[in-house]
Amino acid sequence: MPPDPTPLPYQPNFDSLRLHPLPRWYDDAKLGVFLHWGLSSVPGWAPRVPDIQTMFHDHGPSYVFRNNPYAEWYMNTMQIEDSPTRHHHDKIYGAEFAYDGFIPTFNRQSRQADLDALADLCRRTGARYVVLTSKHHEGFCLWPTDVMHPAKGSYHSERDLVGDLTLAVRQAGMRMGLYYSGGYDWPYNGAVIRTGADAILAVPHDRRYADYIEGHFRELIERYEPSILWNDIAFPATGDLAGLLAHYYNSVPDGVVNDRWLNTRIPGGSGSAVIVRGLVGSVERLWRFLPSRFRRIAPPRVPHCDFTTPEYEDRAAVAEKKWESVRGVGHSFGANRHESPDDILSETELVRMFVDIVSKNGNLLIGIGPRADGTIPESQQSPLLGLGRWLEDNGDAIFGSRPWRAPQSVTTEGQPVRFTSKGDTLFATFLEAPSSRAVRIQGLEANSVPKAHLLGTGQIRASVEGRDLLLHLPDSLPLSPAHVVAIKPAPRWRRPGSPNPGAHPGLAATR
Repeated sequence: MPPDPTPLPYQPNFDSLRLHPLPRWYDDAKLGVFLHWGLSSVPGWAPRVPDIQTMFHDHGPSYVFRNNPYAEWYMNTMQIEDSPTRHHHDKIYGAEFAYDGFIPTFNRQSRQADLDALADLCRRTGARYVVLTSKHHEGFCLWPTDVMHPAKGSYHSERDLVGDLTLAVRQAGMRMGLYYSGGYDWPYNGAVIRTGADAILAVPHDRRYADYIEGHFRELIERYEPSILWNDIAFPATGDLAGLLAHYYNSVPDGVVNDRWLNTRIPGGSGSAVIVRGLVGSVERLWRFLPSRFRRIAPPRVPHCDFTTPEYEDRAAVAEKKWESVRGVGHSFGANRHESPDDILSETELVRMFVDIVSKNGNLLIGIGPRADGTIPESQQSPLLGLGRWLEDNGDAIFGSRPWRAPQSVTTEGQPVRFTSKGDTLFATFLEAPSSRAVRIQGLEANSVPKAHLLGTGQIRASVEGRDLLLHLPDSLPLSPAHVVAIKPAPRWRRPGSPNPGAHPGLAATR
């Protein structure tokens, strides 16, 4: 294939940045592993609660922050009076134990981390890229930065974890991406986020902060040349966002950036803060009366991005803009030793969710939380390794694929099917095993008999009745979370319910 066009050099304005094409490697990759690693990996604890979107929808922001399922938010949640995390911290470590007290343990354990083994684990999931938290909201950096923290001074790991993992990931044949929290740095301004208003007001916008994080970003770009620059929350309004992204694209032409770069400033002053608290407080008090579409966590639109990042969310249809579904394998991104097996996706759930995402033009960035020593709990490894085994047989339907004319259908017996395509081949993935061995998929029609191949097994027979395509599966299907049939050439798509004069008489009643 020809290389992606790269209109270099990019200029520090959004008109120029919008000329950046989505690199083919990212569209082909489909699967990444998200590693949330930092000081929060030492306590590694969050309450057992539902996923964050469910909590946010049902109870609102203040409830979510007090009962936060994200273990990587430990520093914030331990400071909220009467939160489960505060009670846990006081019981295990003592009320006077400061968060920075975790630094010696993290440095000692991460110094011995086997990052080649961690990278190999990511490779075995089938992932094509890895994203590491270079700095989360806690402000602690995982590389030996020369940029001093304005409140903490030298505030970073002793080992260059970013550099060492980047090397290991690339040697394992994957791309490396770096997450950075540009919107929050809790030690910088002493922020504690208890309410929705706090979440807005906690983003620093002063020039000193902008210089500080821009220094970090440029250092990360120049030292490590990440294939993905993954910002979180926001970017200070006083910063030169367009200039930073132009510098990144000119340094890493086939790099990509996500959508969490909100660059809007709330007017300063105590009066503005009072207004924000009043308005957002009123929304929280009326939360249960709001339409459901407003009771969800969604990154706001920004002037430029290569892909969007909905969190713990599904899509009902194919999205025109490339998107990346972001979630943990459990209810937390960071390590949470309090999770039970019931909180973790099963292999079957993960495979089926992944196929659904890819069919709708998405990638999946699946989060696992290393302990301080870089190891991953077996309960988190298991479903990801199961996904990797499934991809060994069925990856041709995933990697390098594109959405088809329709993302999904059902068999005439009701089993859900997802579609992907590659050239003139259609891949039909059955999310449940068909109950009969002669299978019709609603909406597929053909005039001539195509070739059909059950991935991981071999060629199967296809036939045409009227215009409806029938797939004749073997009497015994292998045990699998999902079965994939490749059909070449791809049949035509007829929206189920539209007239088909040649349809099998027994089929009409099922539509």
